[in-house]
Amino acid sequence: MSEHTVSAYDDELTAMAGKVAEMGGLAEKAFADAVSALVSQDIELARVTVQQDQRLDALHQDIEAKLIEMIVRRQPMGQDLREITAATRIANDLERVGDLAKNVAKRTIAIDSNLQSKKLAIGVEHMTELALAQLKQVLDAYTRKDAEAAKRVQEADAEIDAIYTSLFRELLTYMMEDPRVITQCVHLLFCAKNIERIGDHATNIAENVFYMVTGDRLPEDRAKQDETTDAV
Repeated sequence: MSEHTVSAYDDELTAMAGKVAEMGGLAEKAFADAVSALVSQDIELARVTVQQDQRLDALHQDIEAKLIEMIVRRQPMGQDLREITAATRIANDLERVGDLAKNVAKRTIAIDSNLQSKKLAIGVEHMTELALAQLKQVLDAYTRKDAEAAKRVQEADAEIDAIYTSLFRELLTYMMEDPRVITQCVHLLFCAKNIERIGDHATNIAENVFYMVTGDRLPEDRAKQDETTDAV
């Protein structure tokens, strides 16, 4: 392979990573806007967030098409193949983050400014801060090709899971004590689950970043489990 060809290939890989990073920025904003709309009961922002998901989907399709084209033309191996494989998987995770953010926005519209107590949304907001930080950190790790930063993101997921379980129990208590808030609490529970899933997708991205950089798999430090069944 000539020096010119190698340089062109490197440029393609760099451009591909830039597209994935752009998609990450859109997913991150959609997530932040969706929860902001929920907490402030901003129905218009929720509607805009739902509509903006189309832009994320279009970028995802563009990335997929370019990655397939690169595989067919370049037939990559080794590090190059890992980068393309990781980009494919990360783009899929980011598309799902966008879908989950859209779901939160739709729940906000369903509540329709009738959230009687903002206290009910505080736990959701705290979960969001952690999950959003996790998403930011893993996207930075991808851009910098930082395996250790990716590993730290995986380790932080346990805290989000613990908060979700605690929030589930708290909302369940609210519903038992005051039937008037059942509908709102059910919507919030679904929102909380969506946010917890976003944390899982950030962890998936971390695993792919680690593999992309090192060629190794992240060790499974803990078993993933949902303790809400026990709470019920």
